[in-house]
Amino acid sequence: MNILFIGGGNMAAAIIGGLIAKDWPAAAIHAVDVLPEALKRLEQQFGIRTSGDGAAAARNADCIVLAVKPQQLRDVARSLAPAIAGKLVISIAAGIRGIDLARWLGPAARIVRAMPNTPALVSAGITGLHAMPGVSDTQKRDAERILAAVGTTFWVGSERDLDAVTAVSGSGPAYVFYFIEALEQAALELGLPAETARQSALATFAGAVKLALADSADPATLRARVTSKGGTTERAIGLLDQAAVKAAFVRAVRGAAERADELGDELGKD
Repeated sequence: MNILFIGGGNMAAAIIGGLIAKDWPAAAIHAVDVLPEALKRLEQQFGIRTSGDGAAAARNADCIVLAVKPQQLRDVARSLAPAIAGKLVISIAAGIRGIDLARWLGPAARIVRAMPNTPALVSAGITGLHAMPGVSDTQKRDAERILAAVGTTFWVGSERDLDAVTAVSGSGPAYVFYFIEALEQAALELGLPAETARQSALATFAGAVKLALADSADPATLRARVTSKGGTTERAIGLLDQAAVKAAFVRAVRGAAERADELGDELGKD
């Protein structure tokens, strides 16, 4: 299967790198970008074909991955429309709804929306997928195989669920970095050297996630195991509860989902 990437940014490079690492032939991957330096980087790093003409390249592709900025997608999609009929189109552009993309590409496009997250850059991503009507089972498997090159995947039955996926896993790495930042700041304020503060914060998060993945217990149980009666952790968790941190965090994620829905309205306009 020949895959064409429209857009040669970080996420496209991550997926291309993941495919190459899983023995996908470089000759079957083509990338298009308006920036010559981006194309040169992809050529040198992965040995793939590149060009600046997406419409011409799309004619020879079996699958087109749309990896441009959401604000650019309408014009890009319209330029590709004549060469898209019946082909699998995977959009990783946040916020653009399938119905709008189909209007720009034409009804014969077979569209899968994908929401990967930035850990894909180190092959540790998670991607939510949704198939629009008309996508065959074979095309679904192809879409899953492409995104699985950079981590785990899952399907959602409703496109609206992608707003939740965007808010939880798409934006999620930023939440984790936010809490790492806070833990590091606390370590500095308690007098630890900067390097130790950074190492302690990163190793604590990495170790906790590894433990959670290895243990079948739910997060509340894992937290309770660390929280001894009358101890230091109980004091800390009590202060977090007093400040309603968990409730505020849930509201923040809900706000992100609402913003994803708003972006669908804004970016889908002609």
